[in-house]
Amino acid sequence: MKQRVTVSMTEDEVGALLAYARKAQIATINPDGTPHLVTMFFGLAGGRVAFWTYRASQKARNLARDPRLACLVEDGEDYFELRGAQITGTVRRIDDLAGVTAVGRLIAARMPDVPRDALDAYVAHAARKRVAYVVDPARVASWDHRKLLC
Repeated sequence: MKQRVTVSMTEDEVGALLAYARKAQIATINPDGTPHLVTMFFGLAGGRVAFWTYRASQKARNLARDPRLACLVEDGEDYFELRGAQITGTVRRIDDLAGVTAVGRLIAARMPDVPRDALDAYVAHAARKRVAYVVDPARVASWDHRKLLC
């Protein structure tokens, strides 16, 4: 059996990784065709990656021009601990304040070490200057090197 098949995660395993992780590397496409790669905190909206950013950010400008992106969520330090999922697809943009605030709350809910009242105030303040996105996946590639030890 090919190693790729051995280490691939099931849909449930990918879902568990996304539920566990808080940060994703988000790659959009610059006007000159080069990748623009940033690390973002994210939440899950119906099992899909959701994030927000300032309306005038480079990634927002890139996604307005071309909604394609790749997201990488990974975990592990040593080779036999590595696991991750790369999600490629397009984004659905959310502009309305209620929708942006809802995504901000999804992200804030994954930050347990920050007092809830401080997060709520931050989300309400920050949402006015932001836009949110939900990723519509076209392809998911995954790996879990812990399976190599079985």
